[in-house]
Amino acid sequence: MRISEVARRTGVSIRSLRYYEEKRLLCARRLENGYRDLDEGAIERVQTIQMYLGLGLTTEQIEEILGCTGFSPFPQPLPVCEEVLLALYQDKLQDVEHQMAVLTALHTRLTERIASLQRQLQAE
Repeated sequence: MRISEVARRTGVSIRSLRYYEEKRLLCARRLENGYRDLDEGAIERVQTIQMYLGLGLTTEQIEEILGCTGFSPFPQPLPVCEEVLLALYQDKLQDVEHQMAVLTALHTRLTERIASLQRQLQAE
């Protein structure tokens, strides 16, 4: 199927699909007329890529996961095992927890600042 059909069926832009192909997450063969031709499995791969991007993973990390889980569109997937996936998920969770701590501290400072300014305005 053409890339425009994959874009329509997945809701992912053609530009993003070309980027996935560039990053080796998606494999399209070229027809004689130069158009990209993707198989039915491309729909599931794109949805899987979108899910992992939604988890905040990089395209490089997604390439490793796709190779490990057997969703790789390339004949020789990367030799990644469950332990590596577990470590990847744990690292990402640690990053998210750090970001949450930073945002919580920022939230607290802003709340305090707003309260202080509101008190000053009420005192006037």
